[in-house]
Amino acid sequence: MIIKPLVDYRVYTITPRKMSEFVEVFNNLAMPVLKETLGTPMGFYTTLVGKQNQFVHLWGYDSLEDYERRSAARDSHPDFPRYLAASGHLIVAQETSLIKGIDLLNRWIDS
Repeated sequence: MIIKPLVDYRVYTITPRKMSEFVEVFNNLAMPVLKETLGTPMGFYTTLVGKQNQFVHLWGYDSLEDYERRSAARDSHPDFPRYLAASGHLIVAQETSLIKGIDLLNRWIDS
């Protein structure tokens, strides 16, 4: 696994019983744009225990400037509004955190 110094940790709360619909919309409309503008994601997750109806995705960046540049490319992509329109009714809440790696400890992760 490649460790990035900055990670966009994003959590969407999805309308109950609508996760499969959201995942389909995300896969078909968001992912082509995100792959083109943000690159390869670090992973996608849903909650198993704890708060339910949570969709989590992680994207790694080299710096804050890298994050800002790629986010601007995503937001200005001509196909991104289609995803926003198709998913708006499925998302109850969104949390976005930028988390910074701890070099001293990340050296223990095999790359």
